[in-house]
Amino acid sequence: MSRLESKLANIRAGRYRRSDFIIADAKDGDMGSGVTYAAPKRDADGSWSRYRTRQEFLEGIRAIVEQDIVDIMLTSVSNLERLVEMGVFVGSAVKPAIRANDATDCWGGVRGQTYGKTPSRPFRTADLGRVMQAVVGPTPGEPLTDLGLYSVTFNNDVESDLRSLEEFAAFRDEAAHWRLRYFYEVFNPNVACGVDPELIPHYVNDCIIRSLSGVSIADRPLFLKIPYNGAKALEELASFDPSLVVGVLGGGAGTARDTFELIYQAERYGGRLALFGRKINLAEAPLEIIRLMREVADGTILPAEAVRTYHAKLKDAGIPSIRSLEDDLAVTEAPLKPAASG
Repeated sequence: MSRLESKLANIRAGRYRRSDFIIADAKDGDMGSGVTYAAPKRDADGSWSRYRTRQEFLEGIRAIVEQDIVDIMLTSVSNLERLVEMGVFVGSAVKPAIRANDATDCWGGVRGQTYGKTPSRPFRTADLGRVMQAVVGPTPGEPLTDLGLYSVTFNNDVESDLRSLEEFAAFRDEAAHWRLRYFYEVFNPNVACGVDPELIPHYVNDCIIRSLSGVSIADRPLFLKIPYNGAKALEELASFDPSLVVGVLGGGAGTARDTFELIYQAERYGGRLALFGRKINLAEAPLEIIRLMREVADGTILPAEAVRTYHAKLKDAGIPSIRSLEDDLAVTEAPLKPAASG
């Protein structure tokens, strides 16, 4: 049983401990952007003049997998193929996963784009058959992985939401055929949708429950990945149906305090997983921020102290910080402010 499987088993059996909180790294940014997904290549003085190359990005993933703290590494199919060829996951307890779809609202990283101005439309680049019968690796014909992420965005529009649900149903059929397990990501509406902003968190909760209500146990997701819409909304969803393991996504890079605060609040209010992309990928020292994320999840350090520790480590390593300590101690993301830790 992998580390992920063991943690999920403990959570579902009511044996959850803070050490079972799942941390995932989302390195699937190429599914929504181009060159920029690899993040800036910073010089010793903190400045940068180019983005990292694909190979530099993959070497960064290798370092995180070898650190052996994150439980899931999410990538695109093409990058997972390269990582498998590099032998990155050989003997590793880190579970690889692929982004199985890339709906139009995920395309926000393309420079000059305006895709986000229209309601999300479903789309899938990944071929599940190719994932489950890969042509790379030590044994061609074996799966790259048996875990994928499927995302949906509801916009309170019958035609748009119906297309998304129909494609979700088709995905479940294909995933069942290939025996690919999946987790389910539901975003907040990506355009103005006529729902009162204060009701958006509850609209999203209701859409999640409604969209899974006709799905049998065999086809239900392993866990959820949703925006953190505040303590009340997370607690409502997590307590409504304990069989649904609820996780939060990271959103923007934010401050270091935002990163640690989100882990702290997610765990406190019923979340059992955090899947962060930019909060790790854009950090000055990704390995150190992951290490401290684990400590915050385990309850051995509070968010503000984690920020101070992070800055001390940056100073010791001679790594320039993007923000001052004072600025990095600020909680800047609105959903985190009401329940911010002392």
